[in-house]
Amino acid sequence: MPNDDAQHTTVMVSGCFDLLHSGHVAFLQEAAALGRVCVCLGSDRTVFDLKGRPPVNSESERAFMLRALACVHEVRISAGSGVLDFIPELDAVNPDIVFVNADGDSPEKRAFIESRGIAYRVSERVPHADLAARSTTDLRTVHVVPYRLDLAGGWLDQPYVSALCPGPVVNISLEPTHEFNQRSGMASSTRKAAIGLWGPRLPADDREKLAKTIFAVENPPGTVEVAGSQDPIGLVYPGVKKINYNGAYWPESIDTVTDEPVLRFLEDNLWLVPLGPRRPGLDIIGTKHITPDAAKRLADAANALWDATLALDAPAFGDAMTASLEAQAQLYPAMLDDDIRAVFARHESRSLGHKLSGAGGGGYAVFFGGDPTDDAIRLSIRRED
Repeated sequence: MPNDDAQHTTVMVSGCFDLLHSGHVAFLQEAAALGRVCVCLGSDRTVFDLKGRPPVNSESERAFMLRALACVHEVRISAGSGVLDFIPELDAVNPDIVFVNADGDSPEKRAFIESRGIAYRVSERVPHADLAARSTTDLRTVHVVPYRLDLAGGWLDQPYVSALCPGPVVNISLEPTHEFNQRSGMASSTRKAAIGLWGPRLPADDREKLAKTIFAVENPPGTVEVAGSQDPIGLVYPGVKKINYNGAYWPESIDTVTDEPVLRFLEDNLWLVPLGPRRPGLDIIGTKHITPDAAKRLADAANALWDATLALDAPAFGDAMTASLEAQAQLYPAMLDDDIRAVFARHESRSLGHKLSGAGGGGYAVFFGGDPTDDAIRLSIRRED
């Protein structure tokens, strides 16, 4: 805590403070022990110029979080540019001390600050208590590429299904708050392809271009069983999507909704229960029984689920989800077996509807509404970039 003299001392710090973490807080608390802390925050433009990418959090968000810390007295958005973007604020605040992290220390900066008659101090960068040392660079290596969950209409992204009856696939993009099992119908293989292309996060680029790039990587020339395009679209586009197919691998159009009431409606009602692994040798594709009637049932169920989503109608949503699964099972009978149906039956009284997370035989049982089990997996839908 600051002593009596420190209460009359102004300490200036500068930085981007993107992806605010415990290392930032420990640094600011160390500065606060010297006096009243004024943070000069790098603007979005400065971050882009210095790092070649925009910040994850905007300058307004970063300033809001910093102002909420008890150890910070004042926050200003730096008006300058470059590594010394705080010079206009230096003149306005006239601090007693400029406090820098080891990463921001340089002989040139020290000489400049001390030439103004201002004390220059470098942080010891000691993590708080038992916490590990943290840096924004370290956090950026954590994989934040989303997963994808199909809600209705899966298989319509295959031309031999949607050619019989055009219809949508409805899916959501999920934040990786849970490490979902491989081959569980959560687009983990597509996610792996995206990480192989771009590393731990999706690049800032045209969404359709990104989705088509992943689709091309997953389906190189000569591919016999083409992976559907709903997976890369589900990963790349935020929120909930209605992906409209009509006899081609790529959809005619993509409708995206990111309205907060809609996303909260889905998050509040969706929950997952893990199933056992897929049975060895199970061939879902080999059992296909593709008929116009089943394709129409699937398209109708997906359209009904989309309408229920926009209307925030939980009972209608649950009915449409179950109808979509039953239509899928009519197309591919091996999707459901007695063990999976038994899981649905056990939870029938506590949910409004159910489906599988993927093509069947394993993965997760997906439930909507009702009374989730204590160990149910809850989901976080990816918002706008």
